[in-house]
Amino acid sequence: MCDLVARTGRLQQRYEDGSRLVAGCIPFRYVNSDKDGNSESGKVIQVLMISSSSGPGLLFPKGGWENDETVREAAAREAVEEAGVRGILMDFLGNYEFKSKSHQDEFSPEGLCKAAMYALYVKEELATWPEHETRTRKWLTIEEAVESCRHPWMKDALVEGFCKWHKEKMVKGEEITGEH
Repeated sequence: MCDLVARTGRLQQRYEDGSRLVAGCIPFRYVNSDKDGNSESGKVIQVLMISSSSGPGLLFPKGGWENDETVREAAAREAVEEAGVRGILMDFLGNYEFKSKSHQDEFSPEGLCKAAMYALYVKEELATWPEHETRTRKWLTIEEAVESCRHPWMKDALVEGFCKWHKEKMVKGEEITGEH
């Protein structure tokens, strides 16, 4: 049984200029590359994606940013609720706009959403989490994630946000350990 409980409802939801504000993250880790049988050949980056509760394809954890939390707190909360992971929330990757078919309401009648996405260096995978009965999680290479991503805006967040951010860190020689 999971002691954590997912937040539900829209009473605390933030809106701005007719758009619902959303926070999310791209959880990542490094695994040893042993394709050539040599464990010294380096590390491969993997990202964690989750199943959708409303159809095929995979997603990154994201959800409503509420009035009683910062955007960073909301992104970290969604990672725990939807994917069952904790870690170190790193850099802001960008804002991504999309239209939600399932979340139209009086404050956003057209279902417009604006998602603030972050990189999350995963330190812990929980055995159970609030949505573990309705979602599965899967570690993928970047290439696999691009192919599996359900929404174009999430693919943009991965390719234009996360991959560029990660490459920039590598070019600068910064070690990505999640420690600031």
